[in-house]
Amino acid sequence: NAGDARITRVGAILRRTSLDELPNLVNVLRGEMAIVGPRPTLPSQVAQYTERERGRLAVRPGITGWAQVNGRTSLPWSERIELDLWYIEHRSWRLDLKILWRSVQLVVRGEGLYKGETGGWQPR
Repeated sequence: NAGDARITRVGAILRRTSLDELPNLVNVLRGEMAIVGPRPTLPSQVAQYTERERGRLAVRPGITGWAQVNGRTSLPWSERIELDLWYIEHRSWRLDLKILWRSVQLVVRGEGLYKGETGGWQPR
């Protein structure tokens, strides 16, 4: 983020290349996260979920997911949640492989990058 004073030059490179996500692999190895799944959410966000949206919590959070490869941070949270719920209802190894492949493509092209501290979250 060019206007964000908190982001150093190195941090911007890490963010642009999504290398800042690599520490999450430790969480995957510990069984706390998956490689593919809905992105982790803050308790303040979960507190505002509807009953349907809480279905997003039925699986472990992931480093990348269906919402990330279908708009990443350009989508409003409500659409990302719907994409996550669709993923949960349709998840399979084949879909996970498709998500991984599309994730690599997005990172290589530098599409849909970080848009600030909340990633577009707008409290209700």
